[in-house]
Amino acid sequence: MRSDIAYQVLVNDEGQYSLWPAHQPVPAGWVADGKTGTLDECSAHVDEVWTDMRPKSLRDAMA
Repeated sequence: MRSDIAYQVLVNDEGQYSLWPAHQPVPAGWVADGKTGTLDECSAHVDEVWTDMRPKSLRDAMA
């Protein structure tokens, strides 16, 4: 990943996060969570909000 371009944070239906170049269309199965910025800013946001790495389907099954 390049650090000189803007990124956005994406999330899928399983609650998994990804960093994606902001100038690229969002791939099928993913939605933007609203955070855009530098690679470091987006990475820090993911670290803050993605506290449970288990897929949502597994979390639901274990509840």
